[in-house]
Amino acid sequence: MTECCAVVVGHICLDFIPTIEHVPEGKLATLLKPGHLLLTGPAAFNTGGPVSNTGLALHLLGIDTRLIAKVGDDPLGGIVRGIVEGYGAELSKGLVVDPASPTSYSVILSAPGMDRIFLHCPGANDTFGVEDVDFDLVARARLMHFGYPPVMRRMYSQGGRELVELFRRAKATGVTTSLDMTYPDPDSDGGKADWRAILSDLLPYVDVFLPSFDELLFMLRREECDRLRSSLPAGDLTPAVDARRLGELASELLAMGTRLVVIKAGSRGLYLRTAGLESLRQMGRAAPQDAAQWAGREMWSACFQVQVVGTTGAGDATIAGFLSALLRGLGPEDALTAAVGVGACNVEAADALSGLRTWEETQARIAAGWRRHTMRVDAPGWSEIREGMWERRAAS
Repeated sequence: MTECCAVVVGHICLDFIPTIEHVPEGKLATLLKPGHLLLTGPAAFNTGGPVSNTGLALHLLGIDTRLIAKVGDDPLGGIVRGIVEGYGAELSKGLVVDPASPTSYSVILSAPGMDRIFLHCPGANDTFGVEDVDFDLVARARLMHFGYPPVMRRMYSQGGRELVELFRRAKATGVTTSLDMTYPDPDSDGGKADWRAILSDLLPYVDVFLPSFDELLFMLRREECDRLRSSLPAGDLTPAVDARRLGELASELLAMGTRLVVIKAGSRGLYLRTAGLESLRQMGRAAPQDAAQWAGREMWSACFQVQVVGTTGAGDATIAGFLSALLRGLGPEDALTAAVGVGACNVEAADALSGLRTWEETQARIAAGWRRHTMRVDAPGWSEIREGMWERRAAS
């Protein structure tokens, strides 16, 4: 097995995304009712989930990447493998075919003025386990990224025992590990799992943790999450994103053992909090080249200004941008900038990948003066260190 730079492991599915841009802003939910015919435009038919979205984005950004996931031995599985192979023959070799499980799929309704609606079948993702991971390949990589355990049954069952074992074995190879989440159906088994307990056991083996604000609030502060969703318009938690909440959540995650906390805040940008120098030096083969530059930082970047077409895979693309920068040895300011840049390119298209540009094209767009949204952080100790980039300096 040849060496590679990154291995992306976990959830994969087939995404069906009908075009519904003509729906008046914020009106989709009121039109989805029995007996009503809602006309749509052409549909995108793409692979989804982090193995596809983050993995293929890393590949498009010039990172030598391999994918590990599970599909069914059915027509949808054949379509998934064919789409992945279209990006490179090597990319599909880690896809395990399970004759006993259906391929996972999602129907994604993405309309102006509202968050996406998902109809999702977990399929073969529910049977994915440690035995499906090629740890010889992981041992030859610098980075292993895992995504979406809340919608993979074996990953959250029995207190996350399988997930913890997977990360423990990966870390034993010396690879740098990263983890992404997804917001589960609160009434599902994944939504009812004790995520605080799972994360307490898991995060000592996770070097880079990249959840969204919504996911963290749901997993660590369920009562506050439910209260805010019931009080804010359309249950949108974006107005609740502030420096205090981000700092408290990040502090708790660092105390659990992870080393880099990257919190996706949607239109409110991307937040970073890092552990101390000695902890960062233990991150594995993709540790920052200049660990001192990364140590003890707390930063928050605004998003770049674009015309949003769709948000499918935006968080996954943002993660790919951040991990690409880390693997290239960039500092934290440039890593955050790259992350929000790749995320901004993503939302210029309805699907997860067609809006992305190469690493060089993305960097050139940033260098040409691409403007970020105006953002203020009205909290003690925070200051703007470049346009749209804020940092809190620790008290001396």
